[in-house]
Amino acid sequence: MAKDKAQIKDLPRNIWAVSVTSFFMDISSEMVINLIPLFLSNALGVKTSIIGLIEGVAESTASVLKVFSGWLSDKLKARKWPAVLGYALSAFSKPLFYFANSWGWVAGVRWADRVGKGIRTGPRDALVADSIKPEQRGLAFGFHRAADTGGAMVGLLIALGVVWAAQSTQVELGLPTFQMVVLVSLIPAFLAVLSLAIGAVETGVKDEREIPKFSFKSLGKRFVIFMLIVGLFDLGNSSDAFLVLRAQERGLSVTGILAMLAVFNLVYTLISTPAGALSDRVGREKMIIGGWIVYALVYMGFGLAATAWHIWVLYILYGLYYGLAYGTAKAMVADLVPAELRGTAYGTYNAMLGMIDLPASLIAGLLWQGAGNWDGFGPSAPFLFGACAALLAAVLMAIWLHKNGSVNKA
Repeated sequence: MAKDKAQIKDLPRNIWAVSVTSFFMDISSEMVINLIPLFLSNALGVKTSIIGLIEGVAESTASVLKVFSGWLSDKLKARKWPAVLGYALSAFSKPLFYFANSWGWVAGVRWADRVGKGIRTGPRDALVADSIKPEQRGLAFGFHRAADTGGAMVGLLIALGVVWAAQSTQVELGLPTFQMVVLVSLIPAFLAVLSLAIGAVETGVKDEREIPKFSFKSLGKRFVIFMLIVGLFDLGNSSDAFLVLRAQERGLSVTGILAMLAVFNLVYTLISTPAGALSDRVGREKMIIGGWIVYALVYMGFGLAATAWHIWVLYILYGLYYGLAYGTAKAMVADLVPAELRGTAYGTYNAMLGMIDLPASLIAGLLWQGAGNWDGFGPSAPFLFGACAALLAAVLMAIWLHKNGSVNKA
C-alpha cells in the first residue's frame, strides 16, 4: 500500500493535471446531465420520443468524434491544446442551459457539450499515454479513472444538496432548482479548463497514426459475429435518461433519484476492477454473458416495478451489470484481431455502437409515449424491449462460446 501511494505521488505532472481536470469536469457534468431528462419532462413537458432523439444524437456525436479526435491530434502534433479546446467547448456551453426554454435549445446545448467530449477524449488519453513510462501506464490510466469516478460521485452529492435545499423532497424538478444547479456547476467546469491549460505541458508526438478506418472485411469472421451480437444488445441499451424518468414515474423524488445514482456509481466502481481481472482468468465471453443476463433481469424488473423502492434496488443491481460487462466487451475487441489491426477494429467498434445509440434511444422513447396521434405502449415497454434484446444477445454469445471456445482463455 505504501509503495502504491509512493508511485501515485511520483506520477508526472501531466497525469495529475489531466486527472484533476477530469475530476472537476465530471463534478460539473454529473450535476447537470442526470437532471436534463427531468427538466425536459417536468418543466418543458417534452415527450419521451423527443428526449430519446436528444440523448441519442448526443451520445452518437460523442462516440463518432472520439474515433477521429486522437488521429487529428497526431496530425496537429499536439495533445494539450486540442484537449483544452474540447473541455472549453463543454464548459462554455453549460451556462446556456440556464436560459433554455424549449427542447430545441436544450438539444443544441447538449449536443455542443457532447461535441466537446468527443474532441477532447482522444487527445487527452494520448496525453496520458505519452507522459508515462509503459510499465506505469496501467497505474496512470487507473488513477485517471479513479479521479473521473470520484468527480462523478462528488457532483451527484453536490446536486443532491442543492436540490434538497431548493425543493426538498418534491417529485418533479422545478425550473428555478434546475437553474440553480446549472449556476453551481459552472464553477467546477471552468476550474477543469484552467487545470489543464495551466497544469499540463505539451508532449511530443512520437508515432503518427493512420486515419481511422471502418472495415469488417479485413477484421475476420469472428469480429463480424461479435459486432452483430454486441450490436443487438446495444439496440436495446437505450440512454440511462429513461431509467431516471422511470424512477420518477414510480414516485421517486429528485433527491431520491440523485442519491440512487450516487450509490450506483459506488457499486460500479467497486466491481469494475476485480471483474476486469476475473475476465482474464475465466474468459471475457462468460463475463459478458453474465453481465447481459443481469442487465436483462434488471430491465425486466424496471418494466414490472410497482414502487419507488423497487427502482432503488434495481438501480443498485444495474451497477453490477456495468462492473461485469461494460468495459469487458471493449477489452474483447483486442482479443479478436491481430495487433496491427486493433486501430481499425476499435474505430469500427466505436463508430458502429455510436451509430446504434441513436436508434436505441429513439425506439425507447417511441415505445414509451409514441409520436403524433400514437400514444405508444406505456412506460414498461422500452425496458421489456431492452430485456429481450439483452437476453437474446446473451444466448447468441453463449452459442458462439460453445462452438468456438473463449478467445482469451485456452
